[in-house]
Amino acid sequence: MINRGLGRAVDIVQLFIAQTLPSGGVAIDATAGNGYDTLFLAKQVGPAGRVYAFDIQECAITATKQLLIDHVAENQVTLLQKGHEELGLLIQEDIDAVIFNLGYLPGGDHRLITKPDTTIAALKTAVKLLRRGGRIGLTVYTGHPGASEELAALEEYTKELAPAEFNVTKTTYLNRSLRAPVIIFVEKASLCE
Repeated sequence: MINRGLGRAVDIVQLFIAQTLPSGGVAIDATAGNGYDTLFLAKQVGPAGRVYAFDIQECAITATKQLLIDHVAENQVTLLQKGHEELGLLIQEDIDAVIFNLGYLPGGDHRLITKPDTTIAALKTAVKLLRRGGRIGLTVYTGHPGASEELAALEEYTKELAPAEFNVTKTTYLNRSLRAPVIIFVEKASLCE
C-alpha cells in the first residue's frame, strides 16, 4: 500500500484550516457533499463550536447528517439545504474558517455543478465574515464542463483582495494531469502581523 501523505487536495485544505481553527470556533462547509469536510470541521470546533454546512442537494444533506450521527458530531452542526450564495442571509456572526469543494457531488448528478456567480457571491460574504487570522480553503475540481470558468472567476476575485489584509496563494499539481484540482488559500491577516 502506498502512503500518499498529503496527496489529496482535500487533505491539504484540511491541514491548512486545522492550524488556526480553534475548539469552540465557528466554521462553514460551503459545499457539504458527502459530509467529510463537515465532519472534519465539527471535530475541530468540538461540542462548544458551531459548523454551518450548505448543500442544495437533499441526498448530500442526508449523507452528511448520517456521517455526523455515526461519529457523534451532529449537535454542533447546522445543516442547510440551501445554496452557499445564501450564506450572508443566514449567518451574521464572525467565522474562523470556510471550506469550499467546488465541482459536483461525487457519486451524484454530474450535471449539478457549482457555478462562478454563486460561488463568488458566497466567497465575498465569507471574506467579509472572516475573523482576523481566519482561513478559507477552496478545492477547485477542473475536470468537468464549466470548471475553467469557475477557476478563472475565483482567481480574478482573489487576486484583487487587499494584500495588506489578506494572503492569497494557489497550489497546483505539477506532476499530474491538467485536470487535477487546484487549491486556493485565503488567510485574513491577524492584527499582530
